[in-house]
Amino acid sequence: QVQLVESGGGLVQPGGSLRLSCAASGSILKIGAMGWYRQAPGKQRELVATIPASGSTNYADSVKGRFTISRDNAKNTVDLQMNSLKPEDTAVYYCNADVQVYDFRVYAYWGQGTQVTVSS
Repeated sequence: QVQLVESGGGLVQPGGSLRLSCAASGSILKIGAMGWYRQAPGKQRELVATIPASGSTNYADSVKGRFTISRDNAKNTVDLQMNSLKPEDTAVYYCNADVQVYDFRVYAYWGQGTQVTVSS
């Protein structure tokens, strides 16, 4: 069993910053790509940023230049630094990871989500 646990959400004023963290634990052989997604009320879940085990990161156009994704492979964690936040960034943010487990297959796992609200 694999768990992804997010932390760091909350209420912030426009222009402010937040840092989200996600830690993976459990029967993990290897973690491939990790990422952050978000879902605003009444909208579909959308990609925010992804980071492979090694290589280039990928960002949604709406967050480029404001958000930075990073990971620590030794700790099985992925972070999302969010700067210059806008009201339209308000959403539940979900951590995602492609995890190779005991049977050597790769499964996609999701965290429970953390609320980010940008409002004055």
